[in-house]
Amino acid sequence: MPEPFKNLFNQHVINNMAEHFQRHWKEFDKAGFIATACDQLETLELKARSQQITEAMSQYLPSDFEKAGSILLASLAPEIDDSSSKINGSGISGWAIMPMGDYVGYHGLDHHDFSMTLLKAMTSRFTSEFSIRFFLLSAPEKTLASLKAWLLDDNRHVRRLISEGTRPRLPWAMQLPTFINDPSPVIELLEELKDDPEEYVRRSVANNLNDIAKDHPDLVADIAERWIQDADANRTKLIRHACRTLLKQGNNKVLTAFGYGKPQLENNALTLHSEQVFLNGNLEFTLDIESASDHEQTLMIDYIVHHQKKNGTTSPKVFKWKKATLAARSRLSTSKKHPFKIITTRVYYDGWHEVEIIINGQFIAKESFQLSGNPPLI
Repeated sequence: MPEPFKNLFNQHVINNMAEHFQRHWKEFDKAGFIATACDQLETLELKARSQQITEAMSQYLPSDFEKAGSILLASLAPEIDDSSSKINGSGISGWAIMPMGDYVGYHGLDHHDFSMTLLKAMTSRFTSEFSIRFFLLSAPEKTLASLKAWLLDDNRHVRRLISEGTRPRLPWAMQLPTFINDPSPVIELLEELKDDPEEYVRRSVANNLNDIAKDHPDLVADIAERWIQDADANRTKLIRHACRTLLKQGNNKVLTAFGYGKPQLENNALTLHSEQVFLNGNLEFTLDIESASDHEQTLMIDYIVHHQKKNGTTSPKVFKWKKATLAARSRLSTSKKHPFKIITTRVYYDGWHEVEIIINGQFIAKESFQLSGNPPLI
């Protein structure tokens, strides 16, 4: 069984943090810090463990933020070349940076320039994507100015922070309501990073745009339409990942930007192999389509399963299926098995469901089937 994720914060990590803090401040109460940071540690999940370490830092580091920050800065390990490095004898890096960044967020708001120096140094050893948000919320203009100054930084972790830290709906993190309402300051930064030489940075740009698309789909569709012009393979990959939600939703502008125009089809047929499907079994179906065009067509074929809900209504879930090139006046027949396996994220209810085919954002065909929890006894 894999090690629980929460154990990234353990007594060994805390002991080593204490060692480094004491090395750079002889008065540091190492034993008190360890006892406070480790209190009932086994009962806490990852974020709660990080928060408890931050609280222990607040209790045992100097109340003078400039002095405390200097201790943190001196305790850092050399800059890393990857994001998996852990705390070691040379200094602190990896996940131990997370509570340190939060400490800066809680105590450094009145020391903006020094805090930016600290977070830049910390992100070079892990990430400051969570802690930079304290400053984006309290002083957005000053923080954005700092981020702009880092756009050409040699360290890819610093450049990624510019994008990842400004994601309006970053998982695990505080949301940024100002950027949810008006993402234009963020987009200005993403414009500068879209052709970054590191995929690590470009993927963050894509994830940021996907966040923005949840609130401003037309804006992101316009960006995709503009960025795709003369795009190389790297930028095309970025845009596709950025528009994954819009592609699933069948956004016509995005589909058109990727060459998926309105399909010209006829004699379409969706055939279910059985109208009765059992839990832990498969829904099997075949789609037959025929081109009504004298030209080749690029098709993105997806399907929706309309799941039965407890109250008798249905809830749609889009699933990616395949991409296909359909020659002029030709036919395509393709089949699919969709599993109805028990999973923790969905409750299945007996009753009538529907499967619906979407091609290039257009609804093509729909059929009903009945889901039952238990197969018949043989």
